[in-house]
Amino acid sequence: MGTPEFAVPSLRRLIADGHNVAAVFSQPDKPSGRGKAVHEPPVKRLALEHRIRCFQPAKIKTNEEVREVFQAIKPDACIVAAYGKILPPWLLEIPRLGCINIHASLLPKYRGAAPINWAIVNGETTTGVTIMQMDPGMDTGPMWSQRSIDIGPEETAPELSPRLAAVGADLLADTLPVIASGQHHPAAQNSDEATYAPMLKKEDGLIDWDLPAKAIAARVRGFQPWPGSYTMFRGSRLIIWDATVAQANTDSETAGSSVARTPSTILAIHKPGFVVSCGEGTALRISEIQIEGKKRVPARDFLNGTRLFVGDPISQ
Repeated sequence: MGTPEFAVPSLRRLIADGHNVAAVFSQPDKPSGRGKAVHEPPVKRLALEHRIRCFQPAKIKTNEEVREVFQAIKPDACIVAAYGKILPPWLLEIPRLGCINIHASLLPKYRGAAPINWAIVNGETTTGVTIMQMDPGMDTGPMWSQRSIDIGPEETAPELSPRLAAVGADLLADTLPVIASGQHHPAAQNSDEATYAPMLKKEDGLIDWDLPAKAIAARVRGFQPWPGSYTMFRGSRLIIWDATVAQANTDSETAGSSVARTPSTILAIHKPGFVVSCGEGTALRISEIQIEGKKRVPARDFLNGTRLFVGDPISQ
């Protein structure tokens, strides 16, 4: 049971390792892109390539057809990776070995729907994958195994996600024989140490320029590809795609500037982009930007097209 690209390596590994994948469940096809063309989920595409039955129910909890499918298959295990729906208790009880989740965090940290994004936003330097036994709670079940990796200092969520997906596929392959042996027990989580990674909302991406530049840069990396980190500019969302902390001791344009450091003020303009004032006396170097509905462009090109200058606010 999985939907996005994150779940693909695990399904591919199950197939490669010779497991009999009796069925795949994925979210329904959805429209996306400017033309709103309907696209199949990546997991569905892989399933069809291997001629595996794929079901795409809009609802699970009260769906008798889903119940009948599971009862007919009588699976040894149900593997879940970023499926995007909460499984009802009755489904958790049907597989002989239960439902096993590939979760992209080191539980009990970052329980919830968006662990990769929030780990980056919160400035974590390490994350990982947990293979856990699912229970009715939100990522509260006991853990079979974990594997950690470092987060790169400038790594974005779309860059980190495939690395974690590969780790998850390998860890699943190593862990399934342990579960199947019946000779081991998963370790309970310490809920006192739990943190949460709730589903992302559009408003999460709105930049608070009173935050320090380091925190804003983390949001730029963590809120990709959606909702993006954005500020309002002349009635439209202005999305920032590439930004780093400007160092005062190396950015001579900023260090010597007489411009008032009011948050969101342009402090300096240079060839790659421009520097904006943030909270606590810090500054953000912006290199790539996008007006909603238009193409991503180098930040300097954006300034040239909008006739913004040093001293002007970027948030208007």
